[in-house]
Amino acid sequence: MAVNSSERPTGQRDLLGLVGYNMKRAYMRIYQDFSQELLAFDLRQRTFSVLSLVIENPGISQSDIARSLGIERSGTVVIVDELEQRDLIRRSAVKGDKRAYALRVTAAGRKLYALALKKVAAHEERMLENLTAAERVQLNQLLQRIHLSDPERG
Repeated sequence: MAVNSSERPTGQRDLLGLVGYNMKRAYMRIYQDFSQELLAFDLRQRTFSVLSLVIENPGISQSDIARSLGIERSGTVVIVDELEQRDLIRRSAVKGDKRAYALRVTAAGRKLYALALKKVAAHEERMLENLTAAERVQLNQLLQRIHLSDPERG
């Protein structure tokens, strides 16, 4: 006998007791909504994150971005290439290091980021509307304790 999709099993006590399960479910919901918000700007989570780091850290290197975001350097190169092709950031050689480049945001990049950040703020408000301000701060602190405890990704 086929089970109607509206009759899905609801007994999830074991799963709901697992932090990883709850984090993954919350992440999926947040990621999908976040991705939708960034579509209008032709940005993805990683391109938005890289643009943010370049704005907050003028002259940052691709290696530092990779380390900060916990992604492979080769992946960072692809993202930086994309942002540079779109005239959102500029890459310039670092004196004394022929392999390193300093990254800086362009006026177009700063403008696009400001618009995208407003959408992201609205997205976060929507996703966290059931939490008090104190709970939001606590959630952020707890998540940071988890990811900052990894010396490779800090």
